[in-house]
Amino acid sequence: MNAVLLSMQSAVSQGILWGIMTLGVYITYKILDYADLTVDGSFALGGAVSAVLIINGWNPFLSLWIALLTGMLAGMVTGILHTMFKIPAILSGILSMIALYSINLTIMGKANIALLGMDTIFTDAQKLLPMIENKATISLIIGILFVVVIIAVLYWFFGTEIGEIIRATGNNEYMVRALGGNTDTMKILGLLISNGLVALSGGLVAQSQGYADVGMGTGTIVIGLASVIIGEVIFGKRFNFAYKLFSVVAGSAIYRIIIAVVLQLGLKSSNLKLFTAIIVAAALAIPVVKEKFTKPKVTI
Repeated sequence: MNAVLLSMQSAVSQGILWGIMTLGVYITYKILDYADLTVDGSFALGGAVSAVLIINGWNPFLSLWIALLTGMLAGMVTGILHTMFKIPAILSGILSMIALYSINLTIMGKANIALLGMDTIFTDAQKLLPMIENKATISLIIGILFVVVIIAVLYWFFGTEIGEIIRATGNNEYMVRALGGNTDTMKILGLLISNGLVALSGGLVAQSQGYADVGMGTGTIVIGLASVIIGEVIFGKRFNFAYKLFSVVAGSAIYRIIIAVVLQLGLKSSNLKLFTAIIVAAALAIPVVKEKFTKPKVTI
């Protein structure tokens, strides 16, 4: 029983850290209505940059800021490919994702980098809080702090004039253009913010798990979409924008709990991608099925 509880706690802490990535996916998928596949590359980019800087003596917290900036740069490139060169959204994301694989290998110099024995924000926090011996608890505390600050900043930003234009661009870009707004700039800005958060999440996950791997971002977009959809299905779209952002992070934690449970039940780790695809399909189908059964019948 204790092993199960520890597994659940670890799943929640990892879910919160991955939830920052999910916030980035939410910005493109739900706010911009943009299918961005760059995140598979920018997540690994954040982990690679943070790990390389740490082993070269940089402050682990500062390495996260650099990871954030490199992720924003990757998002900006995707946005430029789409807006300036008129490359379709999905294809521009695929091009960036493929390019980032080689870039990440070049940054790390090899397929993976271990951070064993190196100072990270998690080991530093454990030194400051020696009474907390559980690493998962430390990860959970740090993850919650990051999530609260990020959601507060996003809530403020998307309430500003620029933030409102980005949201309007996702709803109806033709209307925004008719009113004199520059939708291309708004798309680039949205992609920039999104991939910055994804890379930040990658840096946090790399420091938490103690290594960075060139393939750590594989399937990130599917995990992000699963978390977004789970959060919306369970918590709904009511209340304000901050509630929606918190529900997305909660969806990420729930996704990790589901994965931990099925692994405890004996599912092979090699089948996780298939299971994730089933979760996404089921979460997408639930609202449709629910509407069909709850829709009142019209009698003539």
